[in-house]
Amino acid sequence: MELQQSLAALQKRSNDSDTAIRNATPKGRGRVAIFIDGANLYYASQELKIHIDYKKLLELLTGDGSLWKAFYYTGIDSTRSQEKNFISWLGHNGFQVITKELVKRADGTRKANLDVEMAMDIDKLASHYDTAVFVGGDGDLAYALEQVSRRGIRVEVLGLRTMTSEALIKVADVYTDLGQVKEQLRK
Repeated sequence: MELQQSLAALQKRSNDSDTAIRNATPKGRGRVAIFIDGANLYYASQELKIHIDYKKLLELLTGDGSLWKAFYYTGIDSTRSQEKNFISWLGHNGFQVITKELVKRADGTRKANLDVEMAMDIDKLASHYDTAVFVGGDGDLAYALEQVSRRGIRVEVLGLRTMTSEALIKVADVYTDLGQVKEQLRK
């Protein structure tokens, strides 16, 4: 019984400390962490027939907040120099890039699933940010975003409506259809 009371007291102190830290951050969106599903954004931009200006994207997603970190998750074909150049450019322009080699599937398509990496980062880094911005449409990430939302973190989702799951839209405090901001992001 004493152990349970001690654990409960520690948990309360931890929660109070987290709240104090969160309340000490700037008004508005506070520290912003951006999590981008690179493949989803690529296919959405193809659908919209635009080339994304990634510097403008960072500005739009950060808004009145303070950018903590921007993560870009993508599968790569390490034999393609154009991909290497793009990844390098992102790394030198404010993005932390997380890559995984593309794997050829039985149907001939190639894919690199980074859902686990995104979910883990969203969760394990939550104490460092006040607003999580997820760019993508995969409903598999809704649970991770819901968990950080329960801890008081603001959740925003940007994705092309036709490619965004209802679960993501439901968990978001703010959902923005990429189609509505495409001109702001056009290169």
